[in-house]
Amino acid sequence: MFRTLTLASVMACAAAFSLATGAMAADEYNVSTGLTGAGAPLGLHGVDPVAFIASGDPVVGTAQHTVLHDGVAYRFATAQNSDAFQADPAAYLPQNGGFCTFGVSVGKKFDGDPDYAAIIDDKLYVFLNEDIFKAFNTDRDGTITKAATNWKDIRSTAVEDL
Repeated sequence: MFRTLTLASVMACAAAFSLATGAMAADEYNVSTGLTGAGAPLGLHGVDPVAFIASGDPVVGTAQHTVLHDGVAYRFATAQNSDAFQADPAAYLPQNGGFCTFGVSVGKKFDGDPDYAAIIDDKLYVFLNEDIFKAFNTDRDGTITKAATNWKDIRSTAVEDL
């Protein structure tokens, strides 16, 4: 069943999310709490971004194929995928630092869950949950445009300050 989301409900989710999270060391990236064996927080919930963009499905990476990029650990399913990422990280990084694209479009940093994602023009966009993903699908271009504009302003802003 589709539930219509209003800006008020999105803002309520944002308030609840921001109260439930502490300061993150890498507020420009959506990361897990704690550190990986590589000594950095885990990005994209451990999903291999190279495999994800190639297949359209979330493929879990392994600790054996971990690459650190800008203070974030990304995991890959194969050495070839980690090599591809290292050669051109910008081609594979999730948009908006891995935060929910819909959330960024309204000026917030929600968790980006790889189970709710879209690959558009070879770029990976992740979303908070199914309802938010459905809302995104009603205006993909508008949401992406708003998120791109807002990301410039909120990229370096701490989650709790939004």
